[in-house]
Amino acid sequence: MTDTLATEPPLRATPDTPDSATVSAHAHARPWLARLHPGLFSIPLGLLALSGSWQRLTSFGWEFAPLLAQALLWLGLGILALLLLLAVAKLILHHGVFRQEFKHPVQGALLALMPVSCLLAVVLVRPTHPDWQLAVNLVIALCLMLQAIIAWHIVSQLATGQMPSELLSPALYLPIVPGGFVGAMALTVVGLPGFAMLLMGMGLGGWALLEMRILNRLFAGPLPLGLRPTLGIEIAPAAVGTLAAATVWPMLSADFIMIGLGIASGPVFAVLTRWRWWSQTPFSFSFWSFSFPAAALASCIAEAVRRGGWPPEVALGAVLLASSVILFLAVRTLNLLLRGRLLSPV
Repeated sequence: MTDTLATEPPLRATPDTPDSATVSAHAHARPWLARLHPGLFSIPLGLLALSGSWQRLTSFGWEFAPLLAQALLWLGLGILALLLLLAVAKLILHHGVFRQEFKHPVQGALLALMPVSCLLAVVLVRPTHPDWQLAVNLVIALCLMLQAIIAWHIVSQLATGQMPSELLSPALYLPIVPGGFVGAMALTVVGLPGFAMLLMGMGLGGWALLEMRILNRLFAGPLPLGLRPTLGIEIAPAAVGTLAAATVWPMLSADFIMIGLGIASGPVFAVLTRWRWWSQTPFSFSFWSFSFPAAALASCIAEAVRRGGWPPEVALGAVLLASSVILFLAVRTLNLLLRGRLLSPV
């Protein structure tokens, strides 16, 4: 599968004289459902994470915070439900394509966005719907099982030398690191703190396992054009890990959260220093990889402000900044959708 991410430039065509490459590409284009990319799940993941950020602002007494949190929650859940239905349809109608994506080193890792999104939805929905216990437990079990399968496949490729060096990217974090941390948060809200700490440890171990390989690749030079949007995921481990720690240990002091934010600042600066790599890449939905880490950082800052008794305007500023990033991504993505260029053309 040659299209690693949906960052290929759009096909050139004119109303009167389409070139031969365009005609050939359209002639061999796969059905749109077969072109449904697993990276699309980064959209509801980012929206749900931002909903959690606004939800944390309700403790400061801002009346608009719960309204925005609920709106983002239902928007994220709606898009997640739609994508899950389409993914099931794709699995049934185009199972060969699905199997091919699972075996791909990058797209296989991006499949983990599906269970991670569902686990984050559990974290946000469960506290207000305690009567959904059976359904929530079933979702957590299925998601953790799928996550483990994807993680096993990625680790086996890395451990046996089957992972091509040119395909090493921050996307490989997804099944193990954010998956472990968000899974720990989900197990905490359903009252299983022991298993939550086990997943926290697995997430930390996976982070240590992958960090050396991925950083070594990033320090070697620019990623291939199609992989550059995954740089946003590099911010995720420290940010999401800090947020998970604040959830698993609700009495954790602001000082420890600040230490986590300090650790997270390193990847943030590293990504910003590579701005030429990703700013020159044609926009695609793959840039939603920046949304989840941005919202997680904002949530961590809000938690530190609340627990430290610091000025609430700091938390509001962080959440507004994350919201601006995600609003920009949403507008650009909607533009692609209206122009029929959201999915890869072939």
